[in-house]
Amino acid sequence: MEERNKEVIRRFYQEFFNDHVVKSADQYVREDYIQHNPGVEQGREGLKSAFAQKFIECPEFCLQIQMLIAENDMAAVYLKNIGPDGVTRCRVVDIYRLEEGMLAEHWDVLQPCG
Repeated sequence: MEERNKEVIRRFYQEFFNDHVVKSADQYVREDYIQHNPGVEQGREGLKSAFAQKFIECPEFCLQIQMLIAENDMAAVYLKNIGPDGVTRCRVVDIYRLEEGMLAEHWDVLQPCG
């Protein structure tokens, strides 16, 4: 299960966050997705809406996975948001609960960089 969950997360980050294919969330995120980040609305559509706007505002936005840990139905991802100039803009830890191979619940911690 852990390797399958890691693969789901790797594909999701590549397609959604890095390739900016917002509709790819339909494949990886449950419709009733629980979001614990107060800046993003609940559900899959809330996630898609928030990041569709983000990708318009920041077309160079991407997240590079630095570490991915999975155990049972939980996974933690340590990421860096690196700008086109190679400078790290932000560090992120995303934590997910997965259900039936899809992202079901999300928590995050952000560390802006100087």
